[in-house]
Amino acid sequence: MSADIDARVREILSSYAGDGTNVAWLLCDRHPPESLALTVVDEDLSTTRLTYADLTESSRRFAQVLTDRGIGPGDRVATLMGKGTDLVSVLLGIWRVGAVYVPLFTAFAEDAVTSRLANSKTKLVVVDAAYRSKVATSDVWDVLVAGGDEDSLTAALALVSTEDRPSVAVDGSGALVHMFTSGTTGTPKGVIHPVRYIAGWHSYLEFALGVNEDSVFWCAADPGWAYGLYTAIIAPLAAGVPTILTRGGFSAAATWEVLSQLKVTDYAAAPTVYRGLRAETLTRPDTLALRRLSSAGEPLTPEVNLWAEKELGLIVHDHYGQTELGMPAGFPHHPDTAVPVVTGAMGVALPGWELTVLANDRDEPAPAGTVGRLAVAVADSPLMTFTEYAAGRGDAGRFTADKKHFLTGDTASIDADGILHFSSRDDDVIIMAGYRIGPFDVESVLAQHPAVRECAVVAAPDEVRGEVIEAYVIAAPDYDQDPGDALAHALQQWVKTKYAAHAYPRRVHFVDTLPKTPSGKIQRAQLRQQRRAELSRQDAHS
Repeated sequence: MSADIDARVREILSSYAGDGTNVAWLLCDRHPPESLALTVVDEDLSTTRLTYADLTESSRRFAQVLTDRGIGPGDRVATLMGKGTDLVSVLLGIWRVGAVYVPLFTAFAEDAVTSRLANSKTKLVVVDAAYRSKVATSDVWDVLVAGGDEDSLTAALALVSTEDRPSVAVDGSGALVHMFTSGTTGTPKGVIHPVRYIAGWHSYLEFALGVNEDSVFWCAADPGWAYGLYTAIIAPLAAGVPTILTRGGFSAAATWEVLSQLKVTDYAAAPTVYRGLRAETLTRPDTLALRRLSSAGEPLTPEVNLWAEKELGLIVHDHYGQTELGMPAGFPHHPDTAVPVVTGAMGVALPGWELTVLANDRDEPAPAGTVGRLAVAVADSPLMTFTEYAAGRGDAGRFTADKKHFLTGDTASIDADGILHFSSRDDDVIIMAGYRIGPFDVESVLAQHPAVRECAVVAAPDEVRGEVIEAYVIAAPDYDQDPGDALAHALQQWVKTKYAAHAYPRRVHFVDTLPKTPSGKIQRAQLRQQRRAELSRQDAHS
């Protein structure tokens, strides 16, 4: 990292690490009141534009609602709301009074909502009428409903005075967000993000996404999760860059229309979204203004970039992050940090971060090209804030014994050029006849076959080899009528030819869906468990 970039990271960090600053001021009040802050696109593609002055006024009113209900510094306030104007006003209002935000994903069922409210000790839930049935009545938390017949939010706002009350100052270590991990490999754990956690996302917006004052920026990720909350809302507000929220669910037609209508230059979305755009045969608008494409949330398989480069003339830059960390790696867009994109790779450590790959059997760097444990060098990563999980769960073994490295739980390798290559979650690794095989490597090859719309690769027990590779495949539209042995054999040969003769799936299962976490990450563990149960039943009947 150059001296100029290092100085810029320190400058960004200093904005959020000091004492006596209110978060609503950092994200809203310090910007020119008349400047555009937010464009909300409704399901009919109509738009609502809000300035910072609009957000200041609406969030101050909601802050008074909170104060009148006894909500103050450190109290938890949750939302179960769609991506709209109310959500952003509520967030800023929460932070005006020094309270802590608990995001809830709108696709959660009631049990998932209840467990997160209870574990975070939430005092108030703001919920859209459409999701009211998911929030249980409780003596522990109060409920405000937005819209519908039970519109208590509007009624509460009507009772507040127009008096401008002082905002509560919080220092850089003060709690900002109480969020839960996506539960890829186990029970979701609570993570409390301090105010200075914003610095990592501000830096990510600038250096990795390459967003600047000339950008028209849209992150399509859901704010119920870290990437969507920080990339679509918090980081743009922090940087004073207008952002876009869309209320409807994903459709390829609507996505192309929004990209065209709003002249979006910088677009960020999960790989699943890009695959959805690729799968549709719609005619794209001629008026696209796209300059930079980014992806995060799960590894970006190579077929997406083959499509993007051919159809859009652009390369999607993959980025890597975790709820605990923020975004420490990827292929950055900023001209001062950019490196050539290597299709299928993770990228490099981003400014403010230092990553290494540790050997599997000792806490020392693994040789170049060897798969090991991906780790963050704590002392050399000023943007890192994580120390432990909430509710007394400690660090759950996420640090090495000497505390010098944070273990991401992922495996990767570093090539001779310093490029990181993702392999898998630690417990997704397939060990077949002594070979360690990362499922992502095989998935990346499978996904390039025209018959494959989406796929997941897992280990299945084998008496001879210990484990073998099996693949679960959603067939592409032109192949999904009767996928069978012939297609399975073709996919096996494809992997043998394109990747490795030993690392092909011994069996291909054609399925309609793949199990995913609510944030869209494939749950390979569920597929493994399902397959082991099937094999156990077969053994019992043999």
